[in-house]
Amino acid sequence: MSKKAVVLVSGGLDSATVLAQAVSQGYECYALAFDYGQRHRAELVAAKRVAEAGGAREFKIIELNLRSIGGSALTDAAIDVPEHGGEGIPVTYVPARNTVFLSIALGWAEVLNADDIFIGVNAVDYSGYPDCRPAFIEAFEQLANLATKAGVEGHKLHIHSPLIKLSKAEIIQTGTKLGVDYGLTVSCYQADEQGRACGHCDSCYLRKEGFAAAGVADPTPYFS
Repeated sequence: MSKKAVVLVSGGLDSATVLAQAVSQGYECYALAFDYGQRHRAELVAAKRVAEAGGAREFKIIELNLRSIGGSALTDAAIDVPEHGGEGIPVTYVPARNTVFLSIALGWAEVLNADDIFIGVNAVDYSGYPDCRPAFIEAFEQLANLATKAGVEGHKLHIHSPLIKLSKAEIIQTGTKLGVDYGLTVSCYQADEQGRACGHCDSCYLRKEGFAAAGVADPTPYFS
């Protein structure tokens, strides 16, 4: 019997790479995305493409209304998406997002009898996000094993974050070797309805720099 894993899939290149890694390790993957009130739906369309192309057994979108609490440039239209640069925690940080996402992934994993959850967080390029640090992943894994029926009954739950210490170039090189089609992905914080990128936000900058450093052609369509 195949081992099962829930894989968080956002539509971006990191999660596409993580899905490919999980599949290559023999997991039967259940891809999970969130419609959480983000600025655009292009990433959800991309998440579905990535899940289907990546061989996920099932793809599910969970609806959450994080826009109702705001506090981020990604969920509050009154906060502008910044150009590249700045210090401290970026305004694109969505309060508690990864904690909420992992909690729901944990619930689905219990239902599926899956002991593994994969998430594409990265502490190198996104060091300003508190919920992308190794300490957070370790703490959540401890919580997962304390807070679940599966954990209490001895089914140790594992939170995998295989990209957490890789540069964007290393992530792209890893995915390219696994056959990931990055043309299916959307990374831009303010992509248009066709999924075209702005080319100016932090995410676009990191993506462009990553492809250049990896020596891989950038398949991203830009609207400006």
